[in-house]
Amino acid sequence: MRPEILNPLFAEVESLKGVGPQLAKALARLKLTRTIDLLFHLPTGVIERIAAPAASGALLGRMVILEVTPFDFRQPRSGRGPTRVPASDADGNTITLVYFNNPGWAKKQLPLGEKRIVSGKLEAYGDEWQIIHPDVAEPDKAEALPLREPVYPLTEGLTNRRTGELTAASLERAPALPEWIEPGLLQREGWSAWRQSLAEAHRDPAAFSRRRLAYDEVFANQLALMLLRQSSRRKRGLPLAGTGELIGRLKLPYALTGAQQRVSEEIRGDMAQETPMLRLVQGDVGSGKTLVALLAMLTAVESGAQAAFLAPTEILARQHHATLLKQLDSIGVRVAILTGREKGRARDSVLMGLADGSVDILVGTHAIFQEKVAYRNLGLAIIDEQHRFGVSQRLLLASKAERPPHLLVMTATPIPRTLTLTQYGEMDVSRIDEMPPGRSPNETRVISEERLGDVIDGLGRHIDAGGQAYWVCPLVEESEKSDAAAAEERARLLKSRFGDRIGLVHGRMKGPEKDVVMAEFAANRLSVLVATTVIEVGVDVPNATLMIVEGAERFGLAQLHQLRGRVGRGEGKSVCLLIRGQQLSGTGRARLALMRESNDGFRIAEEDLRLRGPGEILGTRQSGDEAFRVATAEDVAELAPIAQSDARLLLDRDGGLSGPRGEAARTCLYLFERDQAIALIRSG
Repeated sequence: MRPEILNPLFAEVESLKGVGPQLAKALARLKLTRTIDLLFHLPTGVIERIAAPAASGALLGRMVILEVTPFDFRQPRSGRGPTRVPASDADGNTITLVYFNNPGWAKKQLPLGEKRIVSGKLEAYGDEWQIIHPDVAEPDKAEALPLREPVYPLTEGLTNRRTGELTAASLERAPALPEWIEPGLLQREGWSAWRQSLAEAHRDPAAFSRRRLAYDEVFANQLALMLLRQSSRRKRGLPLAGTGELIGRLKLPYALTGAQQRVSEEIRGDMAQETPMLRLVQGDVGSGKTLVALLAMLTAVESGAQAAFLAPTEILARQHHATLLKQLDSIGVRVAILTGREKGRARDSVLMGLADGSVDILVGTHAIFQEKVAYRNLGLAIIDEQHRFGVSQRLLLASKAERPPHLLVMTATPIPRTLTLTQYGEMDVSRIDEMPPGRSPNETRVISEERLGDVIDGLGRHIDAGGQAYWVCPLVEESEKSDAAAAEERARLLKSRFGDRIGLVHGRMKGPEKDVVMAEFAANRLSVLVATTVIEVGVDVPNATLMIVEGAERFGLAQLHQLRGRVGRGEGKSVCLLIRGQQLSGTGRARLALMRESNDGFRIAEEDLRLRGPGEILGTRQSGDEAFRVATAEDVAELAPIAQSDARLLLDRDGGLSGPRGEAARTCLYLFERDQAIALIRSG
């Protein structure tokens, strides 16, 4: 159970005065369902108002507070158009108060002949002065319109004033919590206590106290990861030293690069220990991570254990399965696959093989750690494309063995050091930073959308010469809010030119439908695959040497780098064309320039973090991402090393978190809902 002191913070928003079903529904759209969610729903700006005795030309364009008396009420005769309420100020000036909806509300708030305090931006409309959708208060309640008011993120059905009232009510419930920050650090940084910092951050989004709240989040993250690592290190796994026999019989496509050898030795050293391996392998697209994983799996099989290989998509799982069958069948290693598509006898056969040990390596999707899947002796678990999975999935897969298996996770999305600390801090990290021989960098060109016709002509020449290409669009359907070309519309246009050689995949298609199209493309029965970013991971077609990304400025750097990595997987020269819109921001221009000049995924990832923030490093937030509600990318970069050092100091002094500061740190973990760490503390 969480400490009683935190109970008021985890109450539902309906427990706050005046929050009924409709308001609760509006709050839920912003994921504000509990008091604590409102506490961390911090303002993003401030309204500065000027209290004036009367309107004047000098105040045009400014947020003003005026006392006025409405003298007319004008509704549009046709039922369309705004409701207009002319009102006079102390000097006899007429200010028209304009409402574009809900005339009944306007009539109620602005009774004719009665004074009211109104606030909003004073603007000129022809010869008249007006305020559109002013805030209104009775003269004896002028404090409802302060000179300085925080501005909150809003949604339909939720006003800024109501949000401020709700956060104020939530702050009244917030208790003074015991201090979890090391006293010397607290004094050195000049931070206030938690509750005071929270109140200050709600009054002013630029308040220094906001930094302390960001630190709390990062500290909870670091402490939780250290507890996970500490727990894993205490457990005893199965030493898997291997014999080298199977690896010696394996026919490798090329000699290992120096980086692959180094990382393989690190993995082999980990697996030979009783302490279960927890290692993250980062390698750029095409650097040969899968081969390193294969050597690790063979080491496990040589030691009499089984290996499980988890892929994020079915298409990628089948691709890995086909590759492993081709490489391992001749040396007597038995490989099986398990996805959501395996049913009946096929599924039963795989489950029996796992249980009796006749399956050495299992490849699959999430299906491989479902409840009914039982291994005879799981010694190694590998997770591919780590960014698609969170800590809980890692632990769930690890729970499928009597003794904790060695865990190897891999990603082709280079992760900046900051995110490595905050998302994978319980793991050792290896980097494959060298490309195999024959893998030349892709050429990247940036082209204006005005030259779209030239691009399509070039695509025609490319496929006439026997080449294949990807064409990536950012949207599935046309949207009034974006001028980006839709994948479906682009496919129709290209089919009108090139006929049935065009295929289409997008995220709204069912898995089997996507697999059929991708298989047709892989078999070279389709020349062009028009797609959204579903092809970012999991397609390996060596004959595809042209990547076209439309609306390239809309993508993050890391996502563009992943897409570019879909080509250049064969021997032919590969080109990536980034089609940009005509309205290009300075940031967009810099992003595309970096793509043109660099193929270094690690450099690109660091820049992407700087531009987009930790939650968007992959283009969209994934299930494995650590969500920070207060901390920005800059906060995380600056505070993670400090928080890591502080958390380590605490655990060195009080590993059980039983002393006064340890108890406070437990409260911090509960506050930020680090459930895995809390479970470890409970279990002792």
